[in-house]
Amino acid sequence: MSLYFRFMVVQCQKCGKDYEPKRRGGKFCSVSCRVVQHQLIKRGEVWGKPASGDERYLVDKLVAVGRSATEVLAQVEGLPAVEAVRQLQALAKGWAEVANNSIIEKIQYNEQQEINAQTIRMKRIRGSK
Repeated sequence: MSLYFRFMVVQCQKCGKDYEPKRRGGKFCSVSCRVVQHQLIKRGEVWGKPASGDERYLVDKLVAVGRSATEVLAQVEGLPAVEAVRQLQALAKGWAEVANNSIIEKIQYNEQQEINAQTIRMKRIRGSK
């Protein structure tokens, strides 16, 4: 086996864990992940791809925004209306920063590329029949 594959790190298609494949084309980090994925495929219950690093980052950001929303809503109770509105506006501004995130655009672009690739594959399959 070449040194290139020996030190390559890939992501398990079942659990999403990073690992070094033992052979070229390795898809799963363990036998259990491979077997469970095969069983899910046979039953038609395939899990989606594990979240990429960008998607995990975005989920963490959204969880943080949700947590801060809960904290702010608890704090504004009993405050004067002007102060409560100011704190809620700051929270909404934080949400807008997450929504206008370049990571969201990157994820949407990658998903569109995947849809385009699947469309091309389906046309090739239909054309070969």
